Amino acid sequence: MKLRPLLPLLGLGLLCGCTVGPHFTPPKGPAPKAYLGRADLPLPRSLRLNTTKSIAQNWWTTFRNPKLNQLIGEALKANPGIAAARARLAEASEAVNVAEGAMLPELGLAGTIGRQKYGAALFGPANFKIPPFTYYSVGPSLQFPLDIFGGQRRRLEEQKALARYRVFELDATLLSVAAEVTAQSFALAATGAQLHTLDAIIAADRRDVGLVRIARKAGSANRTELLSAESQLAEDRTLLPPLLEEESSARHGLAILLGKPPSEFTAPSFRLADFSLPRTLRLSVPSALARQRPDILAARAQLHAASAAIGVATSNLYPQIDLTANVMQEALTPGGLFNSAAAAWSLAANLSQPLFDGGQLSARRRAAIDGYKVALAHYHATILAAFAQVSDRLEALANDAKEVRAQLRATRISIASRNLARRSYSVGYTGILSVIDAERQTARAELGLTRAKAKQLMDIAALYEALGAPKLATRVGSTPGANPVK
Repeated sequence: MKLRPLLPLLGLGLLCGCTVGPHFTPPKGPAPKAYLGRADLPLPRSLRLNTTKSIAQNWWTTFRNPKLNQLIGEALKANPGIAAARARLAEASEAVNVAEGAMLPELGLAGTIGRQKYGAALFGPANFKIPPFTYYSVGPSLQFPLDIFGGQRRRLEEQKALARYRVFELDATLLSVAAEVTAQSFALAATGAQLHTLDAIIAADRRDVGLVRIARKAGSANRTELLSAESQLAEDRTLLPPLLEEESSARHGLAILLGKPPSEFTAPSFRLADFSLPRTLRLSVPSALARQRPDILAARAQLHAASAAIGVATSNLYPQIDLTANVMQEALTPGGLFNSAAAAWSLAANLSQPLFDGGQLSARRRAAIDGYKVALAHYHATILAAFAQVSDRLEALANDAKEVRAQLRATRISIASRNLARRSYSVGYTGILSVIDAERQTARAELGLTRAKAKQLMDIAALYEALGAPKLATRVGSTPGANPVK
């Protein structure tokens, strides 16, 4: 009999299994069967595509450069952007804990001491007066929100989805930093190689100027030939400042990526010849791209959060019911708190249902639905952009292979032509202008070959970035105490 008043409340509790709002199912995005419309890519024999194996998490080791491996390892630990991403992940993890805690009963202990004076109107016409008195109370209180329509569960679902988004955001940041360190290292090596080539070219120009001056004194060269030689030297010298600027920019970029000021960073002495092309390029099949690329997974997590937000907004349209219970000891003296007569308790169910709010709740639900549509469009756009980037990199690698072959051939021909021109000039068969022109062609070919090789390496790194390294955050370690994904 004593439990009969609780039966309606127990009945309400049985309704808590209802959850309004859509149940999230990952939508089917664009899923092409191939990255390119054609399967034949004219890649060099040293670069073989392999779709039977997934991309390695530490893909940068395929360039076989220990200095690069060490540099990326330091950047993944010290980069400020990665530190910020880890902090955002920890923050999202605590938001999940808050949402989980909101679904549990809240138990508190309260104590009160006060002074009270009631007015004569308290008892109406009886005109009964109560003198001022001091009162004391102490006891626990329990509050439990009945999540009848699943608003709290949807809010927890939303926070977990946002936490997963932060995990994938961290993955994307780690991948981006690794790719940027790799690209800046290639740039540093490429500018170093070009500066070395240019130094040799300028030294050759000086020799040519010296030869013309000797020939002019001997009467076998004129002023026009001397001006041509000096003009070539001056023209080649103008190539130095832009290369020096590129080198310093790459060096400073590496310093920032490693979380250091440029003045306190000494870049490794990278040489272009120290980087090897990967023996095999692991190319994920198109169907696996959406399951491993972090920005796609992050967009899907945002879409999940937007779906859960619809459920939260929908539940707010329905009645909200809270259970409260209090067990108190109330007395007019501190010693009276421990008497059995001071015991008091209350049990209540509080119901609130908005009747008129100016359409705010309905508007918020419509806004949540529109937000889901925005997230859905963003999800599809992210997938399309990912496939476009992989396709671009594959096409770039095919063109890089053609360019490297063409530059190698041009370099061999120009070197042979330059050597022939120098021999002809030394025996008096040709003039210095032929030597100068041959030197110019050789310089262009050697610099072009260096740039082509550097671009090939950079495009390989960009392809790895476009494919996405799966679960990179798990490999390098996540924030201590963060456990948002369940």
